[in-house]
Amino acid sequence: MTTPNELRLLPWTGPDGKPCFLSTDDNGGYMSRLADNIESVQLGTATALLDQATDMLATDAAPDDMWLLAKNLTGALRDTLRVATSRGHRLDSRSTDHRLR
Repeated sequence: MTTPNELRLLPWTGPDGKPCFLSTDDNGGYMSRLADNIESVQLGTATALLDQATDMLATDAAPDDMWLLAKNLTGALRDTLRVATSRGHRLDSRSTDHRLR
């Protein structure tokens, strides 16, 4: 089983908005694959929103449309930062594993 510093931060939060973590030795297990797929969708959504923002900023978009875009970009940025944090922690634990060997 993984040690506490090797817990994977999952790309979603619990009902109270608290982070969820996964402890497993199987990076190819169901929950790991589910998390990988959700991360991929989240990053794809962020990319699409960035493209939309680029297009909207080149036009005179309505304030309500800009507000909705800003709201969606905020959520996408939150998700993207969670993915980056999770992946960074996993990289750190791998580099620590290599140094111990």
